[in-house]
This record gives sequence, structure tokens and C-alpha cells, in this order.
Amino acid sequence: MSTETDGQGRIYLPKAVREKYGDKYHIVEYDDRIELVPVADDPLAAVREAAGELRDSSVEEIRDDIEAEANADAEIGDAEERDAER
Repeated sequence: MSTETDGQGRIYLPKAVREKYGDKYHIVEYDDRIELVPVADDPLAAVREAAGELRDSSVEEIRDDIEAEANADAEIGDAEERDAER
């Protein structure tokens, strides 16, 4: 999908996009592009929902989970690298 700005710099987002993602967006600037990131109507509720089962976990348990996932990802990356070298 592509669009252009109007004379006042506004961008038109189709109704289907607004219905799916909402009407509020955070603009993220990169060197070569920008991205529109939807902002939840209730950001705190969105964070709580995203946290899910972590809500009742201690900081230490969350840190251990993150470390275990990072180690698993690193092991997968190492295995893929070894496979590519063969």
C-alpha cells in the first residue's frame, strides 16, 4: 500500500487500516524510512495484557526466562552457522 501527503502534510489511511490498528500512531524515524506504530487507547491495559503470565512472576523469574530464551536462540544460531559452513 502506498499513499501521499496532502498539501498540509497529512496522510490518508484507509478505513480498513484504521479499523484494524486504531487512530493513534507513534512515528518512528530511521535513517532511511519512517514507521507508524499503533498506540493502544489504553497503553497500560495493553502492557498488562502483553505481560500475561509474567504478571505474577518475580523480577528474578522474568530475568531467568529471558536469559534461557536468549541462550536457546544463541544455540539455534550457532547450529545454523555450523550447518551453513558444511
